[in-house]
Amino acid sequence: MTEAEFTEPAAESAPATARRVVVAEDESLIRMDIVETLRDNGFEVVGEAGDGEQAVALATELKPDVVVMDVKMPKMDGITAAEKLQETRIPVVMLTAFSQKELVERAGEAGALAYVVKPFNHNDLLPAIEIALARHEQIIALESEVADMSDRFETRKLVDRAKGLLNQRMALSEPEAFRWIQKASMDRRLTMAEVSQAVIEQLDDGKK
Repeated sequence: MTEAEFTEPAAESAPATARRVVVAEDESLIRMDIVETLRDNGFEVVGEAGDGEQAVALATELKPDVVVMDVKMPKMDGITAAEKLQETRIPVVMLTAFSQKELVERAGEAGALAYVVKPFNHNDLLPAIEIALARHEQIIALESEVADMSDRFETRKLVDRAKGLLNQRMALSEPEAFRWIQKASMDRRLTMAEVSQAVIEQLDDGKK
């Protein structure tokens, strides 16, 4: 595998059906603004919640494509709600008024795949949702390839490192980098871990 083979993948067409979203935010004005932004940009808001318990109940019942959820909510905070939603395999985008690293790490451990710091606008929210959806698809793809939990974790670390290198050296976005790895895996009949290792060896300056 040579660096010349790192070509940018063709653009994909937009999804045929609107992405379904549950919005959980206890401040009604903020929630209304989020819902309006999502609907204006082609999303289908299938449920709205004002607290964490209601968010979990709605997401479990409605099975949306993604949940947009505030960290600070009554009855159950967003991080606890995200932990409970891990079993449903629904990607979560976390909204927070705080930018502390510790809170972001806790949200990630709870299963949130992206986060947005308040105050935010649609230029912050919409890309975060797309990142969460893309990361969710990547996780599902990796899990279908690797059955063992410990091997799955190691594979995800390799793939994440390779994606970072493809982003830095080839200017591919995160979803584009993952699709490149996935396509190379199928074309060469290698695992995504093997392709990622080859990318790391080719592109990581620290390895040269």
